[in-house]
Amino acid sequence: MIDTQQVEKRERQLAEAIKKSDVSLLEEMLHDDLLFMAPDGQIVTKAADLASHRAGSMEVQGLAVTIERINIIGDTAVVTVVYETKGRMLGRAIEDRFRYIRIWKMLDGELRVIGGGCLSLA
Repeated sequence: MIDTQQVEKRERQLAEAIKKSDVSLLEEMLHDDLLFMAPDGQIVTKAADLASHRAGSMEVQGLAVTIERINIIGDTAVVTVVYETKGRMLGRAIEDRFRYIRIWKMLDGELRVIGGGCLSLA
């Protein structure tokens, strides 16, 4: 069984890993078969996400996290969270608010992200 405190802790760890481009932590937290829909509709895999962090394509200068809702369904959690983001992606400045939906599943004793998506709130 999982609880909201575990999920909230993992959400905050994930935000820190994103801020720091901590590829080893992201490798651990993201399921190998992750599917994530970016704001432009593009589907991003774990491999593609990690590659962008390794290449330095994403530079996060600021990231404020507001967890809105955590729904637990057995060994799975569905989370909505808002990121106020400032940084650069592929050389372009980004300053926006994004709402994410993320699906976490308990696998081998660890919560891992198996799916999600985000959209701009601007």
